[in-house]
Amino acid sequence: MNQDMMQGKWKQMRGQVKQWWGRLTDDDLEMAAGSADRLIGLLQERYGYTREQATAEFNRRLHAAEIK
Repeated sequence: MNQDMMQGKWKQMRGQVKQWWGRLTDDDLEMAAGSADRLIGLLQERYGYTREQATAEFNRRLHAAEIK
């Protein structure tokens, strides 16, 4: 999924993202605003992931949900 598509579907995705990563707050999701890079950065902060771990987890979840 490219950045433009993610931003366009962000409102639809927010609930799913919150289920996947319950430590993210509504403010976090508002801050991410559909940006994969921001969301990955927030995953690093909230879960202590490395950049590589956060990116892999993000990609795995999107692929599993078949959000394209």
